[in-house]
Amino acid sequence: MTSPVMTDESFEQAARAIAEADVLLIGAGAGMGVDSGLPDFRGNDGFWKAYPPFRGRSFVSVSNPIWFRDDPAQAWGFFGHRLNLYRDTPPHAGFQILRQWAVSRPAGYFVFTSNVDGHFARAGFDERRILECHGSIHFAQCVRGCSRDIWPADDLRIDVDMARVRATSPLPTCPRCGGLARPNVLMFGDGGWIPDRTSEQEERYARWLRSVAGKRVVAVEFGAGLAIPTVRYECEGRADVLIRVNPRESDTPRGGISLACGALEAIQRIDSLAFS
Repeated sequence: MTSPVMTDESFEQAARAIAEADVLLIGAGAGMGVDSGLPDFRGNDGFWKAYPPFRGRSFVSVSNPIWFRDDPAQAWGFFGHRLNLYRDTPPHAGFQILRQWAVSRPAGYFVFTSNVDGHFARAGFDERRILECHGSIHFAQCVRGCSRDIWPADDLRIDVDMARVRATSPLPTCPRCGGLARPNVLMFGDGGWIPDRTSEQEERYARWLRSVAGKRVVAVEFGAGLAIPTVRYECEGRADVLIRVNPRESDTPRGGISLACGALEAIQRIDSLAFS
C-alpha cells in the first residue's frame, strides 16, 4: 500500500483518469453519505453519537437479527429510524455530478455499494446498474422465512421514541403469514437474510463485467473503510486505475490515486478539472 499524499496533482491525475476511462466502476461505503448528513457509525463513538441510548453497545451487536426475535420494538426502533432518516435526507449534490460522469463514459458504468440507503437510485442512477451487496432498507422480508418473498417498504413508516430508540407504532408484518417482517438487509450474524434481490443484481453485474472485458476500467471509490472491506477489495480487483476517496483510510495499492478527503469535496474538485 502507498501512503496517502494528497496534492493538486492527485486531483489532476484523478480527473485525467476519469476523462480517459472507457468504463466507470463506482464503489461506495458509508462515507459516501456523510456529506448528505447521514451517520457513518465509524467506531463506537460514532455509533453512540448517532444513537446515545445504545452507549456501551456496539453497532455489530445492535445491527443483529436476534433482536427481531428477542426485542422487536428495539429492532424496528433502530431500523425504522434509519429508514425514516434515509427517506427524509436528500442525496448530496455530488451524486448528480457523479451520475453525469458515469453516463458519459463510452462503455457505461456500474455502482457497487455496501450502503442500504437507496441513495444512488434516488439520485437517478439506473437501478439495473446498481449492486447493493448488503441489501436495501427499502425492501422487507419475513422474519420467520415463510417464503422467499421480498417486497417494497414504500408504504412503511415507523414512529420511533428516540429517547429509547424503540418503535411506538404497530410493527410491520409479512403479507403472506402475518408474522413479523424485517428489512431485507444483511446484518451481522445473519443466517436469515434472503439474498435473492441482491443475487439478481450480482448476475447483472457479472454480465456487465463480461461485456466490458478489455476496456479501460477506472474505479472511483468513496468512503469504503477497512472494517468491512468488501467494496475496497472489489474496486481494487476490477480497476485498471483506482481512485480511492477516504478522509482517514485512503491508502491504495501501488499505482492508485489517493484522495484523503470527503466524497463531495473530491467530486467537485475533480469535476472542476476534468469536465468544466
